[in-house]
Amino acid sequence: MEVLTHLVAFFAKYGYISVFCVLVACGFGIPIPEDIALIAGGVICGISKGTPYALDVRYMIVITLIGVLLGDGIMFSLGRYLGPRVTRIPGLKHVITPQNYARIQEKAKRHGDKILFVARFLPGLRAPIFIISGISHRVSLLKFLLMDGSAALISVPIWVYLGYFFAYDISDVIKVA
Repeated sequence: MEVLTHLVAFFAKYGYISVFCVLVACGFGIPIPEDIALIAGGVICGISKGTPYALDVRYMIVITLIGVLLGDGIMFSLGRYLGPRVTRIPGLKHVITPQNYARIQEKAKRHGDKILFVARFLPGLRAPIFIISGISHRVSLLKFLLMDGSAALISVPIWVYLGYFFAYDISDVIKVA
């Protein structure tokens, strides 16, 4: 709950651009849960409603979708262009262990592109799956964006609207999340 409170304060101060930047950074695996950042974006829209500085929840959804897809696309592209060398990047070598790599490759062979869709709903595995999908060269960037984007069109509005509608009752949002 403390992370959400800090994000709401930060987003309220800097608006849409701060939400966008945090979500792109979440794609890099910073230790802020992406879902909490999305909820915080909705909360600031709900709290600012009716004020001269109101943030529109519809714009927030568009901005958050772009931020999420950009962050995910960067992770996919890192895998694509750096290949297995990406595991030598500080911070990522702990995310993509040989065990994770083998497990995700096996699941990708068995389930194909569906794993990219499902990865959007798996916070701890999202980044490794996207990077390894890029490394494998089995998925084009367009197909990646279609699968991830389709899942994001479901999850992103849900989290943003959850924050928006329960903006004044954050404890209920945390329970649902």
